[in-house]
Amino acid sequence: MGFFRALEECGRKLKLHGVPQVSLRSPSEKVGGLFYFGRMLDKIRLHAKGELPSDYHANLGKGFDEKCVKFLRVDYDQLVERLKQGGTDKEILEWCFTVGHQPTENELYVWNEFMRKRGWNDEVAEAGMSDRSDIQTSFQFIDADEERLPKPG
Repeated sequence: MGFFRALEECGRKLKLHGVPQVSLRSPSEKVGGLFYFGRMLDKIRLHAKGELPSDYHANLGKGFDEKCVKFLRVDYDQLVERLKQGGTDKEILEWCFTVGHQPTENELYVWNEFMRKRGWNDEVAEAGMSDRSDIQTSFQFIDADEERLPKPG
């Protein structure tokens, strides 16, 4: 077997045995005018199908997930159960508004601005990205960590 063919075979094996790639929405994508909600739904759906990488399991229902459900005044476990019944993102959000709280336009603005501007220092240092001057917020950190934010230079 030639060198390049062997290299190609190794690459194919690495892809098969490497870390599974997962497609989560950026936290800055909105559902019903709300940042982060769609990403949380993506994680719940992927986890229910057994397709969410284990790196994400420890934070299910915590961190931004917890902030989001508290903002909507719904129970995370009830949201998971509702999601298992199916429905679009907007239908799930409407359910949250019905059983929890439908934020006013002003509350949505405050939520979105808080989420959009939340600091990043601790997460960036832990992930070995402290040299990334282009990362200013937690959303940018998540996008960089999941390779949606191009590396500078």
